[in-house]
Amino acid sequence: MRKELIQTLRDVRMRVLLFGAPIIQLTIFGLALSTEIKNIKLAAFSQPEDAMFRRVAEGFYASGWFVRINHMPGADPFELIASGRADAALISPKEGLARSAGRGGGKIQLLVDASNAAKARAVEAYAKNIIAAAAVREYGARGEAALKFDVRVLYNPAMESSMFLVPGVMGMLACLITIILTAMSLTRERELGTFETIVSAPLSNAEILLGKTLPYILLGLANVVLVVIAGYLIFGVPVRGALWQLALGALAFVITTVSVGTFISTISKNQQQAMLGGFIFLFPAILMSGVLYPVENMPKAVIAAAYLDPLMYFVRILRNIMLKGGDAHVFWTNLGALALMALFAAGLAYKRFRQTLN
Repeated sequence: MRKELIQTLRDVRMRVLLFGAPIIQLTIFGLALSTEIKNIKLAAFSQPEDAMFRRVAEGFYASGWFVRINHMPGADPFELIASGRADAALISPKEGLARSAGRGGGKIQLLVDASNAAKARAVEAYAKNIIAAAAVREYGARGEAALKFDVRVLYNPAMESSMFLVPGVMGMLACLITIILTAMSLTRERELGTFETIVSAPLSNAEILLGKTLPYILLGLANVVLVVIAGYLIFGVPVRGALWQLALGALAFVITTVSVGTFISTISKNQQQAMLGGFIFLFPAILMSGVLYPVENMPKAVIAAAYLDPLMYFVRILRNIMLKGGDAHVFWTNLGALALMALFAAGLAYKRFRQTLN
């Protein structure tokens, strides 16, 4: 027992993995996981003279659940929601809310992005309470009949949770497989004693690195294809956007995760350390990706860290392509961030790999 404890704890890296990682992950769990839906991006559309509608809209913003989204006059509410700049849009009747309510037909339209079904349900419930309170404030007891709202659900009319969760799980599985397999590749060579054979071969550092990483890039891409097909056949999740967008996003993401896995393998002495190192990266990456909980719900410090998470960008690309049809703004913005991460991670992995070989 004494020998096993000494052997496990004598390495500084193993002590960090055993005692430092749980504290870091517990902190992230506590900060990132929140079932309360807030910071909902709401855009309001009305005529400038519609004072009653403006009062109703201010009730939304004052509630603490919604944040104001400013837009240019004549902006298209559907385009705002498709691009992700708004989660919902509140639209007044053409003749104005006061005149419409005076005739007993004061109906406000609420457009909701239901690609996240849980968030859409929360938006509808919040809106119902806020408009009911506004109706009582404006008309008293008869307010419920005077003011109503009509909800139009976009991208997921049935509000099925699988439509939102399956694309996120797809990205999570691709991340898990590529990082764990790649992280254990070099350490496995060291433990088997074949690493020296590779080093002594007449190959450059770049050739060795490509030989060690390209198979995992191909396996990662094959895994993405597999889970997309499975999501369509088993859960009925559509692919409404272009397949080339999906392929390009998957390539940038897989290069990033394989590079991260390679970097982990170069700083690990054995497969045990590589496995733990992979999970230290994976748990925070999954929690801060928006797969399970909206990133907007998290504290500002955690949101800032989430922008360093490649899985967050890939999940946004997947949901945008599969559910919304591949809005160009969302696609190119997130792909650009992934491409920069892929370049940085690949460069870091190559530098560390070369030092390891030397």
